[in-house]
Amino acid sequence: MKALLNSLTDAELGLVRETEREQIVAADEDTLVDLHLRIRRARDKYVGLYRRQASARVSEYGGRGKARPKNTRNAEKAEVFEDALSRVSRQLAVAARRSAQQLRSERLAAAREARNMAPPTVAQRRGATGPKAAKRAAPAKRASPGAGQAARKRQAASAAAGARRQARRDRPASA
Repeated sequence: MKALLNSLTDAELGLVRETEREQIVAADEDTLVDLHLRIRRARDKYVGLYRRQASARVSEYGGRGKARPKNTRNAEKAEVFEDALSRVSRQLAVAARRSAQQLRSERLAAAREARNMAPPTVAQRRGATGPKAAKRAAPAKRASPGAGQAARKRQAASAAAGARRQARRDRPASA
């Protein structure tokens, strides 16, 4: 493995070194996506080279299995980049989960904030402020558990009545 790493070009070796644990743990999601793309391109390059050269040698050696020993360097390079790609993919999955969880918690907090808009208390309507005014104010009344259901039922009944009226208007006048 070390001999193969030493035979990589400087650019390829730099790319593989970017996938070391210390490098990718601190990286953000966008950086990891970019690195993932570059590693995948390098892997695909050597996989393609391996396959093309192996298929070209089939006629010479009589089969891909016999031609394989002459083409091991491209296969090994493809394997090095495959290992690097798996490291980056794992770290990218961790970063994506982390950012999805953060986004989810932000959305939930925003939804809770929007939902908890209570009507103003008596003290707020009168313009009183301060801690004493808040203590004197009556607690906000909560709607009964069935209030939402009743409102939906009224709305549905109203919509149905409107639809019936429209249907009567749309009927052709019979003579």
